[in-house]
Amino acid sequence: MKTRAWLEYLDDEDVAFLRRFLLASGTLKELARQYGISYPTVRLRLDRLIDKVKLIEAHEQVGAFEMQLRMAFADGKLDAETLRRLLDAYRQEGGQE
Repeated sequence: MKTRAWLEYLDDEDVAFLRRFLLASGTLKELARQYGISYPTVRLRLDRLIDKVKLIEAHEQVGAFEMQLRMAFADGKLDAETLRRLLDAYRQEGGQE
């Protein structure tokens, strides 16, 4: 995987959050202040972003369609059962692993 390939799979909102996180020197309290939300909410958002990056790196060899399904799952747009069924159907139709 290219060093920055994981960035390609993050949506604009995730990249903006990451940028603000870096500009706040990684201070979650400052980030919470900027967004006008609680510290636990910012922590949850960061944890989800970390999980996304881990997911991308763990499945770097999959095709674009499968990666998009996994990103939709990570974003909460698909539940685990729907993801499993879609991946199974995709693979049965000859999609790449």
